[in-house]
Amino acid sequence: MSKPPLFSTLGCRLNAYESEAMKALAETSGVENIMIVNTCAVTAEAVRKSRQEIRQLKRENPDRPLIVTGCAAQIDPAQFTQMPEVDHVLGNREKLDPKVWEGLGADFIGDTEKVQVDDIMSVQDTASHLIDGFGTRSRAYVQVQNGCDHRCTFCIIPYGRGNSRSVAAGVVVDQIKRLVDKGYNEVVLTGVDLTSWGADLPGQPRFGDLVMRILKLVPDLPRLRISSIDSIEVDENLLQAIATEARLMPHLHLSLQHGDNLILKRMKRRHQREDAIAFCEEARRLRPNITFGADIIAGFPTETAEHFENSLALVKDCDLTWLHVFPYSPREGTPAARMPQVNGSEIKSRAAQLRALGKAQVEAHLNAQLGQTHHILMESPNMGRTEQFSETVFDTPQIEGNIVTAIISGRAQHQLTASL
Repeated sequence: MSKPPLFSTLGCRLNAYESEAMKALAETSGVENIMIVNTCAVTAEAVRKSRQEIRQLKRENPDRPLIVTGCAAQIDPAQFTQMPEVDHVLGNREKLDPKVWEGLGADFIGDTEKVQVDDIMSVQDTASHLIDGFGTRSRAYVQVQNGCDHRCTFCIIPYGRGNSRSVAAGVVVDQIKRLVDKGYNEVVLTGVDLTSWGADLPGQPRFGDLVMRILKLVPDLPRLRISSIDSIEVDENLLQAIATEARLMPHLHLSLQHGDNLILKRMKRRHQREDAIAFCEEARRLRPNITFGADIIAGFPTETAEHFENSLALVKDCDLTWLHVFPYSPREGTPAARMPQVNGSEIKSRAAQLRALGKAQVEAHLNAQLGQTHHILMESPNMGRTEQFSETVFDTPQIEGNIVTAIISGRAQHQLTASL
């Protein structure tokens, strides 16, 4: 008896987007019974979890063939080829190629070439055309960019994703129009390095140009949200959108990584701590209710206690609210892996300190919302998110996908409570 394909996705939102595209390709090609693990390579721990997931899936489904794809498979296909649980390995380009899925056929019989992983640096397009967003019934995600041209010393992702490439603005606008017609009230723009959008397109438009074009040409879109950006690449049009467009949500997640200039230099980042602080101050001047999240790495090689204190200070100096803290782990093949490493227990301690500070920042933000009126996008009958992405719960059920105007009446742990 045939079974639908079983997908397991690790890592980023873009991987989740691409798993949805693979589901559509599998359905179109009549591929059944197989299992697909879409791996992540952002850290050594992510690769370990990918291998663990492969073993567990095969134990639970011993008779179903298993395909491995994603960034870890793209970067090091040999390690997965050698796993007895794995029948097939696809690269990040191949996993979104309709011809590859057609080649797998209606019944996966194992006679297809076991490894199909080509040079990711030669890829020049994206797969945004494959699906019209994905997400909950209330929020859709739209891929507008893939890959990265930068070479931060800790990061392996460019070798899994390839060079930066952009989706044409017209394609993005048309896709968002279709999503609005389907009833979505919020669209989130996603990519690997969003603010590099446009550099490979004719005329080299900037990311702010895309944002302004979407807001102008899709007037019925209630809310536009941006995922992670590099603040040093923010252009004038994006600043103008922050200042003047109420439909652009006042919440930005920043790729900061550290708060000490020497460590930022050793990371090969393109900004200094002063640049990050200046951007946050300017954005808050333009949009007083804006909130910031940030990625910060704890225990980067050569990081001293003094360097780390500058990261703690940056959280306050930028008034960051939502922290994504990453304990540093070396990735083979990156320059940082060859640098003098920080003791593992010290890395854990510093990560814990950052998370504790982040928790305090969230507490302060939530307390400041009491008594304020917010427009809350409902993700379920009893929970939605404010414009700044704070979880908000209701005692009485609301319509999922609706935007509800309510007064923040209290707190419930890490959530706000609201009343109509």
